[in-house]
Amino acid sequence: MFFVDTIEVAGLGNRSYLAGGPRTAVAVDPPRDAGRVIAAAARRGVRIAYVVETHLHNDYVSGGLELARLTGAAYLVPAGARVAFERVPVADGDTVEVDAGLTLRALATPGHTPHHTSYALQENGRAVAAFTGGSLLIGTVGRPDLVEPRLTGELARAQHASAHRLAAELPDDTAVLPTHGFGSFCSAGTAEGDTSTIGRERVGNEALVKDVDAFVADLLAGLDDVPAYYAHMGPANAGGPASVDLTPPALADATEIAARLAAGEWIVDLRSRLAFAAGHVAGAVNFEADGQLAVYLAWLLPWGKPVTLLAESPEQLAQAQRELTQVGIDRPAAAAIGSPADWVPEAERPRAFRRASFAELAEAYDSPGRPVVLDVRRDSERAGGHVAGSVHIPVHQVRDRLGEIPAGTVWVHCAGGMRAAIAASLLDAAGRDVVAVDDSFASAAASGLRMTRIDAGSPGTACRASEDSAA
Repeated sequence: MFFVDTIEVAGLGNRSYLAGGPRTAVAVDPPRDAGRVIAAAARRGVRIAYVVETHLHNDYVSGGLELARLTGAAYLVPAGARVAFERVPVADGDTVEVDAGLTLRALATPGHTPHHTSYALQENGRAVAAFTGGSLLIGTVGRPDLVEPRLTGELARAQHASAHRLAAELPDDTAVLPTHGFGSFCSAGTAEGDTSTIGRERVGNEALVKDVDAFVADLLAGLDDVPAYYAHMGPANAGGPASVDLTPPALADATEIAARLAAGEWIVDLRSRLAFAAGHVAGAVNFEADGQLAVYLAWLLPWGKPVTLLAESPEQLAQAQRELTQVGIDRPAAAAIGSPADWVPEAERPRAFRRASFAELAEAYDSPGRPVVLDVRRDSERAGGHVAGSVHIPVHQVRDRLGEIPAGTVWVHCAGGMRAAIAASLLDAAGRDVVAVDDSFASAAASGLRMTRIDAGSPGTACRASEDSAA
């Protein structure tokens, strides 16, 4: 008998796994928070004998080295990955015994990275699960453009070949267990569902139903922006991540918060977007603790800039601190707990801005003095439909392109409200009058707003804009 436990890293859109038998187990692509894996092993009553990486990760700091150190496990890393620490190099075809009758076999699957390696979990010689990392995902594959731009085309073709290798060598009922594809920007497409098998992928995965030329063309055409912090993750993992220090940061009072703002540091309010809009420290920015905090803060924050976290409770602060270590934001400069009443100097009042729906935007749009509408979704989202006349700046570019936003009150929207809240806080911190549209984009057309979409023309023609009636 074997088991596979999934360890969700929801904020990053990733998964790690613990798999094994009655006595020992292997951890696959562990998160920075190694304690979560140790706790999972303790619940099973097993010893972690191996820690394995499918590749050097570009989207998070691995906890593999720390987990191996804490447990005494052998640390298996693809032989082609250039690292600065001791590990057991893994080559194609290598096997290790996880427990009696349970082995792990390495399969070279380049594409996401040149050294990418998948692992087949075999019970009595038959594959029962495949840890596919950033190779074969659910319905798609991992991005091939995160290593070196000049290698992107070559790696895209390698992804196609690697997917076909897995489909050819593994039984149809083999569980497909990828690391990426659950919201991660390492995924080249959007996964449908959260479980799959080799047989299901064989008939539905784009890499397995398209010929290589069509697959590569479509894959490269669909690639969107890469989070800026990715540039720092690979080097951190190759160098060997330091142990995590989760001791609480020093607490700051209103005077120190004001001083840190004046020094150009970032003050990050972790409360809900509703609470932030109702009242906040002038100059603070809002990244909800319950949203994709690590991804978006690491993406927008100038790398290495000190961060002070404002939380409504010690628990919220501790969870945010833990999550941020996943992307290399290891030690906040300071923190504060409470509410704006505790964080704003006595002589000042909290700043606030309005929240609204798309229906309210439609009313304002038809009134004299048409407002500025700022769409902060990604390019691919906007192409599928957008408010006619709106300005488009993806949320991760807003900070650097404030000068491009026309004068006047700015109504900012995304697809659901979280990214709009981030952008609204950036605009508010810059002194702009802003309204955060906290609504589903599905409501935009029904509200009466005139919509436009970008239609792909026939081959060799330019894309064209077409207007849809809001009726």
